[in-house]
Amino acid sequence: MQTMDTPEPGDGVRLSTPAAKRNRDPILTLLREVLPASGHVLEIASGSGEHSVYFAEHLPALTWQPSDPSERARRSIAAWQRHAALANLHLPLALDVTQPWPDDAGEPSAILCINMLHISPWASTQALLREAGRRLPEDGVLVVYGPFMRDGEHTAESNAAFDADLRQRDPAWGIRALEDVEAEAQQNGLALQRIDELPANNLGVVFRRR
Repeated sequence: MQTMDTPEPGDGVRLSTPAAKRNRDPILTLLREVLPASGHVLEIASGSGEHSVYFAEHLPALTWQPSDPSERARRSIAAWQRHAALANLHLPLALDVTQPWPDDAGEPSAILCINMLHISPWASTQALLREAGRRLPEDGVLVVYGPFMRDGEHTAESNAAFDADLRQRDPAWGIRALEDVEAEAQQNGLALQRIDELPANNLGVVFRRR
């Protein structure tokens, strides 16, 4: 789970999360292999904004559009954007996947969603997959990162404990079964392309628009 931590030293707005620093390089490696050479990437639930800055910096041929439903998160994302001063990184959109998406969300070349599925209701996953199927171009990709169950089982004891903690905090939350996510994706014209095992018992899951 990507939890917001302390602000950057001397800055009360730019939030920093240890998890973002730990997982950004493995995710970047995956993105280099599956994202288009150029185009527009919409990031869903961007959190602190650190991923947006890092990926925009390392993938300069892509324009990066972060988003988040949280005002606090959007302030942090905007502060990171100003701090980085990257021409290919846009200011964040106020976007809740379960509500009508803003016009600026448009029709992206690719969509990225990190650590959202397990800390939101199942309806959020359904909405993400529905909109990805509607907005992505043919052969466009949706990349999802986070913990998943496989074949009805958790992939690690730590994930089982994490899942129990999530469900105690909110019964609508919890680690999703990859098979359920894949079935929902198929209903929306998205085919599972690849599954990468990434550090800390997380998966990078790539769906491609048929």
